[in-house]
Amino acid sequence: MNSTETKIIARYSETDQMGIIYHANYFIWFDVARTDYLKKQGVNYRQMEENGILLPVIEANCKYKVSVKYDDEIIVKTRISELSRTRIKFYYKIYREDIFIAEGFTEHVFLSKEKNKVVNLKKERKDLFEKLFNIYNS
Repeated sequence: MNSTETKIIARYSETDQMGIIYHANYFIWFDVARTDYLKKQGVNYRQMEENGILLPVIEANCKYKVSVKYDDEIIVKTRISELSRTRIKFYYKIYREDIFIAEGFTEHVFLSKEKNKVVNLKKERKDLFEKLFNIYNS
């Protein structure tokens, strides 16, 4: 499976009272890594939206193994784990050096910006579907 790595430095504003990264911020890191992943694969998130396709999250999950603290440098490894005509699922693994920190996923539907309805991407935007399909299968 084709994956990319996104480096992130944990910011002070992301910590909680215990000095560790607040759990919800991992989902922000997933968002950053997903956007970076698509960009590195030649799929521009903004262009996709301008062309009428949105990717709202319909499910998200994160399993935490080890804490991250302020100023830690982490790597988020991202890949597409599932792809259908109407949905896409991204899988993430977070590391600090060689230490496995967390893993999770976000699942999205392909939504028509104009109609605000789920679309069959293979039918509506065959070019985009084929590009994502090729990434998924590489």
